[in-house]
Amino acid sequence: MSDTIALAGNVATPPEHRRTGAGLVITSFRLATSHRRRDRTSGEWIDTDPSFYSVSVFRDLGEHAFASLQKGQRVVVMGKLKVREWETDAKKGVSVEIDAEAIGHDLRWGTSTFHPSVERAAPAGTDENAVDETGAGDGWSTPGVEAAAPTPAADAPASAVESATPF
Repeated sequence: MSDTIALAGNVATPPEHRRTGAGLVITSFRLATSHRRRDRTSGEWIDTDPSFYSVSVFRDLGEHAFASLQKGQRVVVMGKLKVREWETDAKKGVSVEIDAEAIGHDLRWGTSTFHPSVERAAPAGTDENAVDETGAGDGWSTPGVEAAAPTPAADAPASAVESATPF
């Protein structure tokens, strides 16, 4: 059984990238999470002991994660939680793993730039910036596509046309 979980934390290890014999792309890294709390006696903020998760990312998401993530970056990870008990001759323990379904930079701590993948782009021959009566294709409904500059009305005075130019 697996549960869906969302965590915010830091990439604790450099992402590793591998391809299986069947061609499946897998990227993996460790995610460290901790919480801050206020110590009632001293009044200072302290960090709790971190929890570590092994994160596995597959296929296109794995390719994108490997190209985008670096050790130390703050990210949000959502995926299937798997808790596994393990044992060797010397010791035993529990590992906590996440099969990631979505990953993104935590924008509370910085900025990020999105670059849509080529295979996800609009089909050839379509106008990505076309706007119909419903507003579809206005740039807001198409991720990663800039909206076209507004076109002034034909009967607008020349001064209005000049001020409508975006540059």
